[in-house]
Amino acid sequence: MDPISSLSKEYIYSFVEGVAGTETVEVACVQTAEPTSGDWKPAGWANVTPAGADARILIGPGTTLALADGTYQMWVRVTGTTEQPVMYAGPVVIT
Repeated sequence: MDPISSLSKEYIYSFVEGVAGTETVEVACVQTAEPTSGDWKPAGWANVTPAGADARILIGPGTTLALADGTYQMWVRVTGTTEQPVMYAGPVVIT
């Protein structure tokens, strides 16, 4: 993922394989090793296909996830009927 300006308001995405796109999805962007319970923010789905869907969240000023300059680790949590997988999605660089 290319660096994103801290002044920018835009969606960030992470493809999740095997989801229907109807499950509850949350995203956390943290500078620590793993997110804690308060780090999770409600997210949504986009680009749903038979193979899976993109988890997405709007970041930037005026959103629930306004990030200062730095490097963050993006995590995605999907809540299904019996499972709740947490997946590392990669770094997000804010400049």
